[in-house]
Amino acid sequence: MMTIDPLELSVLAHGVAMIAEEMGAVLVRSALSPNIRERRDASSAIFDAAGRMIAQAAHIPVHLGAMPESVAAVRARDPKPGDVFLLNDPYHGGSHLPDLTLVEAVDINGKIGGFTAVRAHHADVGGMSPGSMPQGATELVQEGLIIPPIRLVREGVLDEPLLAFILANVRTPDERRGDLGAQLAACATGAAGWRALSARLGSAKLHAACDALLDYAERRVRSRLLPLEDARGNATDRLEGDGITDADIDVVVALHVQDGALHLDFTGSSPQVAGNVNCPAAVTRAAAVFALRTLLDDDVPTNDGIARAISLVLPPRSALNAAWPAAVAAGNVEMSQRIADTILAAFGNAGVDVAAQGQGTMNNITFGGAGWTFYETLGGGQGGSARGAGPSGVHVGMSNTLNTPVESLERSTPLRIERYALRDGSAGSGAQDGGAGIVRAYRTTAPCTVTLLTERRRHAPRGVAGGGDGQPGRNLLNGNPIPAKCRMTLKAGDVITIETPGGGAYGSR
Repeated sequence: MMTIDPLELSVLAHGVAMIAEEMGAVLVRSALSPNIRERRDASSAIFDAAGRMIAQAAHIPVHLGAMPESVAAVRARDPKPGDVFLLNDPYHGGSHLPDLTLVEAVDINGKIGGFTAVRAHHADVGGMSPGSMPQGATELVQEGLIIPPIRLVREGVLDEPLLAFILANVRTPDERRGDLGAQLAACATGAAGWRALSARLGSAKLHAACDALLDYAERRVRSRLLPLEDARGNATDRLEGDGITDADIDVVVALHVQDGALHLDFTGSSPQVAGNVNCPAAVTRAAAVFALRTLLDDDVPTNDGIARAISLVLPPRSALNAAWPAAVAAGNVEMSQRIADTILAAFGNAGVDVAAQGQGTMNNITFGGAGWTFYETLGGGQGGSARGAGPSGVHVGMSNTLNTPVESLERSTPLRIERYALRDGSAGSGAQDGGAGIVRAYRTTAPCTVTLLTERRRHAPRGVAGGGDGQPGRNLLNGNPIPAKCRMTLKAGDVITIETPGGGAYGSR
């Protein structure tokens, strides 16, 4: 068996990660939509020929453990070197329908030498509501165009009729064409980088290096878990309704560290619900990988080696392991947040020093009118920790996007931002305060539809070790409270205000 020098392995780990980062840079510089170009709601990753994730750029945590499912789904479709597959089906490798994923089978000397993958949230993929993040959907077909893994590029040639079919089913075809083009360019950039690496190392050494990188990450994870051997912790948290009813939806986890592995049993969690806060198993796995990743040192490579140290028990047809045809648009963005919160709380109950809860929601807001759509998520307060106060106005947990600059939003939509500020009094108080939420107010200048999928409007982000809770968020229309999850028609001059939650505090004063 070929051995890899530790110094060489370190250089290789950074080199592969930079290929993934370069893919992301090409994507955001080429995309048309503000959601990808400005907010960077996208992820890119490199896989070896066996479909193992070797590196993912530091982009969106909710994609962290879910991208391998996309590559596995593509490999099952007998790809040929140079093929690029498109998919978004949550039950065949996707997460939720607005996340369009491209996977390129990298051609190295006529054989598949690896895969590059780019997932990006598109501002519309059809369905019952502009922006394809509908409140009130009860089945997947209502949420948008469903795309199982299908060849968009066959041996280097773009399938224009297929692309035309897809664009005929969305509200903003020109923008979608531009964003898909940016994804194709990003995949091609990664493929070129992977080919160059293979040429420099040779295929045998590259394969050995991939094995070594995955084994190294797994060793680092198990080393971190070793002091926690036989630790146990239980936690329960809840979502505030599914968009159909306001009944709480329980997320229950029993955590056990055994034999250097993290075992998570979600038995007792709520069954699959009628609304769209369900999520497929891949999203639950992504939340588990994220929660564990937060306990590791920054220099641990982000690859499939981390997932090797995790085992999950997921009740079938539950809200955390949904089955077709369940709607899942909000599961990817909101249920994922609550799963991560619950796992981290279980770690805390097992004796691990964890931060207080952050805002625990992505505060999804989607606007749409004649010929335009706009989607963004909003930051809030992070929880305080032993290391210091929580930061204010940041994306927390499974989200890692930027904000949409006011200038970009107002240039591309008939919306005007009336107010954008930190939310005074929203942070939990303690030895280390939580971070503050934000206030963002949108004034419409034309009739449109708005959809809100938000959380932590009833149940506050919790403090830990005696710290105070953060303040729940609020949604307002012309100054009057509106539900956490709703869809409504607006007239010109209406003002939607989103007040996001503050983070909990760590320790008492």
